[in-house]
Amino acid sequence: MNETQESTTIMVVDDTPANLRLLQDALQAKGYQVLALPSGTMALSAAAKRQPDLILLDINMPEMNGFEVCERLKADEALKEIPVLFISALSEVTDKVKAFSVGGVDYVSKPFQFEEVYARVETHLRLRRLQLELEKHNLHLEELVKEKVREISDSQLATIVALAKLAEARDDETGQHIERTQTFCRVLAKRLRDNPSYAGSIDDTWIETIYHASPLHDIGKVGIPDNILLKPGKLTSEEFEIMKTHTLIGAKTLQTARTNYPRNVFLNMGVAIARSHHEKWNGSGYPDGLSGENIPLSARIMAVADVYDALRSKRPYKDAFTHEESCSIIRGGSGQHFDPAMIDAFIAVEAEFAEIRVRMDGGAT
Repeated sequence: MNETQESTTIMVVDDTPANLRLLQDALQAKGYQVLALPSGTMALSAAAKRQPDLILLDINMPEMNGFEVCERLKADEALKEIPVLFISALSEVTDKVKAFSVGGVDYVSKPFQFEEVYARVETHLRLRRLQLELEKHNLHLEELVKEKVREISDSQLATIVALAKLAEARDDETGQHIERTQTFCRVLAKRLRDNPSYAGSIDDTWIETIYHASPLHDIGKVGIPDNILLKPGKLTSEEFEIMKTHTLIGAKTLQTARTNYPRNVFLNMGVAIARSHHEKWNGSGYPDGLSGENIPLSARIMAVADVYDALRSKRPYKDAFTHEESCSIIRGGSGQHFDPAMIDAFIAVEAEFAEIRVRMDGGAT
């Protein structure tokens, strides 16, 4: 007898009292904890309350035979991994085949040869212990892999966001534009999640992805000449055409980074936002003249966040608009500049936008 046997519980299920007692005594003599039950119904109920390590299960029982009991065990997510050894006087090959087909791992014939019973029981208990150890080891390996992926992802995120901050830093009028717009995007996305139309599109993971990807919207400005990016007055039509290329530069930059990580949802959304956040619902935006729902959802959200923050910000060529003035302009753009669904969500969270702007040092009244 050892500690493993003392802590191991074997369930024995047989409707014949003599057989039940025989197996119970034999297994207890080997140091196992034994739960002896006369019916399949009682066995299922007991297993649900306290899982045994192994089950010895008779086939021919009234009310519910062993095959049905085993099928029910295997259909239960919590119980399906318990090894089941069938016990029966039946010797037909078809019965033995069925025993395995319903999920049994072995078969013991009556009358019992106890050395055989002990050997089969210990073999399958050992296999179960090894299986549990392997599962534990695999979980540990999965956690290690996830941790490494997180480390890599965090490193990539830090590098790309640093590049986005570099683009922002060249335009010293924008202040905390990146931090504010990503917060606006998250607020809008959370509101949209409550809209049944977006139930299959927006979940918690998507919301966090847009929060992290939105700082990339103006990353392409690193490729715009200073004399245009930093010009204090209104841009000429030629200069504006050059300024518009920041959407293409940003998307191309992120597409290059995405080459090695084609399934990276963060980069995929970053590309969509960088390229399409200046598209307009009516098709008059740039760079592709997309309209309606052909504009990526993330870019439609970003458009509202970006315009609101731009309206609230003071520039050399304009004063900052108040919150009320900014909201009025954005509401007026519904169906033209903006997706009407985005504006409905915006109207519902206007007060949060105002609070975020003040809290994050907007510098506007």
